[in-house]
Amino acid sequence: MSLYHKYRPTELTSIVGNQGVVESLSGMLKKDTPHVFLLTGPTGCGKTTIGRIIATELGAVGSDFAEMDTADFRGIDTIRKIRETAHFSPLNSTCRVWLMDECHKLTGDAQSALLKILEDTPKHVYFILCTTDPQKLLPTIKGRCSLFEMAPLEEKEMFSLLRKVIKAEDEVLEKVVYDQIIQDSFGHPRNALQILDKVLRVDPENRLAVATKAAENQSQSIELCRILLKGGGWKRVREILKGLKNEDPESIRRHVLGYCQSVLLNGDADNAGLVMEEMIEPFYNTGFPGLVFACYSIVKG
Repeated sequence: MSLYHKYRPTELTSIVGNQGVVESLSGMLKKDTPHVFLLTGPTGCGKTTIGRIIATELGAVGSDFAEMDTADFRGIDTIRKIRETAHFSPLNSTCRVWLMDECHKLTGDAQSALLKILEDTPKHVYFILCTTDPQKLLPTIKGRCSLFEMAPLEEKEMFSLLRKVIKAEDEVLEKVVYDQIIQDSFGHPRNALQILDKVLRVDPENRLAVATKAAENQSQSIELCRILLKGGGWKRVREILKGLKNEDPESIRRHVLGYCQSVLLNGDADNAGLVMEEMIEPFYNTGFPGLVFACYSIVKG
């Protein structure tokens, strides 16, 4: 089992960082619990994890809890089924909970249909919406939600997380390796634990080299991001992709998305949205060829 899944928090008190969000949620779950939560923030910062914890705190178990990735459905028919089911009493719990990941991918019609149930949510129903791009949600949907913005971890928080995992694994890590992982993870817990996973699989004397290799790959990913945004030629993009051929295409995709998100939020380049559009779907089925085709589509677009 990967470290990211092994040490995924199952309760709010185990969350590292984002203490303001954690404290607000803890208070709301004790009294005056909202029926619609909206969790926003960069990929890999813990939105889905917190969403699952909220569902657990609410007491939804078994078939009364549904987690849905809107990459798999985007249309109005699914939302209509949810609206129909929502009016039935829960089967095994005191409530029903729907967790919708990347909810901004819902079509306009689907969002409008969802709005109707959000405006008149049954007392036993709760919705948890997660998104990296809340700007694509209807303003009326956002207006019905209690918003929680997740932020990347600060260096001290990331160090605390890594040290906790290292201790649990009964391992020892040199400070220089800690520093390298923290630098490469950009404040995202998932990135940090994925790098740490690779580091702990080798002998202690080789760990810095593995962490440094991750940094080099990160640098190549950053260069890829910059070229895609600037509209660089396919020749240079092809060279970078060859250097990344043995790396996880999903990690590269998430890095590109995170980089473009930062660019968009800083207002530096409107075409970052076009790059994100080509990279929005996971490469689980297509693998590295899917990454290559996405980059080619951006360059030749």
